[in-house]
Amino acid sequence: MASLDLALIGNGTIGALVDAGGSVVWCCFPRFDGDPAFCSLLAGDSPGDKPGTFSIELEGAVRTEQEYITDTPILVTRFYDKKDGGVEITDFCPRFERNGEMFCPGVLVRQVRPIGEKPSIRLRVEPAIDYGCTKRRHALGAGHISYAGPKALKLTTDAPVGTIVDGAPIQVRQTITLMFGLDDATGTGEDVTSEATTMLERTTAYWRNWTQSLDAPSEWRDAAIRGAITLQLHAYEATGAIIPATTTSIPEAPKTGRNWDYRYCWPRDAYFTADALARLGDIRTVERFLSFLLSVAEANKGRLVPIYSIDGRSIPNEHVAECLPGYRGMGPVRIGNKASEQAQNDLYGEAVLTAAPVFLSSDARGIPDEFVFRKLEAFGHHAVELYATPDAGLWELRGAERVHTYSSIMCWAACDRLASYASRLNLGDRAEYWRIHAASMHEVIAHRSWNATLNAFTATMEGDSLDASLLLMPRLGFLEATDPRFVGTVEAIEKHLKHGDFIYRYVERDDFGFPENAFLVCTFWYIEALAAMGGARREQARALFEKVLSARNRHGLLAEDLDTRTLEQWGNFPQTYCMAGIIDCAIALGK
Repeated sequence: MASLDLALIGNGTIGALVDAGGSVVWCCFPRFDGDPAFCSLLAGDSPGDKPGTFSIELEGAVRTEQEYITDTPILVTRFYDKKDGGVEITDFCPRFERNGEMFCPGVLVRQVRPIGEKPSIRLRVEPAIDYGCTKRRHALGAGHISYAGPKALKLTTDAPVGTIVDGAPIQVRQTITLMFGLDDATGTGEDVTSEATTMLERTTAYWRNWTQSLDAPSEWRDAAIRGAITLQLHAYEATGAIIPATTTSIPEAPKTGRNWDYRYCWPRDAYFTADALARLGDIRTVERFLSFLLSVAEANKGRLVPIYSIDGRSIPNEHVAECLPGYRGMGPVRIGNKASEQAQNDLYGEAVLTAAPVFLSSDARGIPDEFVFRKLEAFGHHAVELYATPDAGLWELRGAERVHTYSSIMCWAACDRLASYASRLNLGDRAEYWRIHAASMHEVIAHRSWNATLNAFTATMEGDSLDASLLLMPRLGFLEATDPRFVGTVEAIEKHLKHGDFIYRYVERDDFGFPENAFLVCTFWYIEALAAMGGARREQARALFEKVLSARNRHGLLAEDLDTRTLEQWGNFPQTYCMAGIIDCAIALGK
């Protein structure tokens, strides 16, 4: 049965998920949002009967072990037989600087090294096309297998290609290399193992240099670094866009139909990723994402939409991949996302907040601050216009629109930060202009979203229900964590949204019924809020943080949702919201 006990490897162009048995169960080409060549993760209960498989099996295997190489996304899987012989598989995607640019081709490299005397393996490489509908037609060449399709793929290898196609045993006398990817990016085949070994060395060095450059908290350092690597793997190198997760349509809970495609760029989610990396000192990712945002907004007079493709264009209309049964057979498998059509007014706040490191960090490079500020003002004007108008909210509700407090606060944040940026640039008149708007908006929100009966802020203006995003008010600067109104809001959230130790985003019925599992980032927001409140609340936060960390899989990764009873992970994987939450909480609790 499929599970999310998976490891992610990638390089900023593609991402691949590898299961505990060493099979690549998900990988799209030519980029994150492409057609999955390997898709057994969503192939139901009998994935072996369908195309989309890339497996390496040791004959006579009795045990397996698997781990990342420290401070890298390079995965090592070892299979052992009864005599402690076997094979070691090293999986990675090349990423390193070459000729002054980042080299990250759409290529997956698998190296198989023998342990002991002449182990035998079987390889199954059957890439799919059209979301699992058909096995790609192949053709054999000298040292490679070509696979037909709109984007041709190729396996370059020093293993016997005919034996791979036949599925016959292969004796591993020395290292075997399998380099799979775009037809023009998988090497010459003349000495593929030597080429791959050099790539491995350079990729290892790149990731270790990058992680060493980060200012990670000493306590929970490994968890934070794994979080940072995972976030970086979701940043599309070609444009700077950031995606929320590698997968599509892992259900939020069993048989709920809450299956969504997360392989595109949400400005909201991307902000939380960029902000977490900035807190560790990675300003490059922030600058690249900000450039992406400004570029996509420029063509529309500063107006943003909820979702973009990773090249800045519109995403596909939401439709179903008919040939994939889904995770554990729990379809549908969706391509595209209908939420792209919604009104989500908070986007302008996240867009302006993304720029904070550019104005405040001494590490920012190469962006003219006043030029950026003038572009950001367009976001502020939209925020002023929209802060008290109905929208779908950050939870992208597909029913009736309401005036969501989180969206309103984010619009306020846009104006508040623009005032700060203007002050930093000594633009006194613009600072005053945005300060006046921010003050007016703050007064309206504080009045209309406060419910005296609940002694709490509510999910919507003049509302009577709660929403976990209210926990972000101190982080966004709307209220101090010790403000009695925020303390009352936290207590109300604990009373109404807390199940066991975990916080639900909301508990009211939506388009798909009542939520069944906890949307895990909400618990990270709760931990961060408790830490800011201080005192005994801080100790409570530390204990809860440790519990959430214990829910990670063996590789330190988290999906979007959690069954609060079994701690089983559900939802798209790995989820950047959650990996950013690990970083944010480690920093908050480490102060």
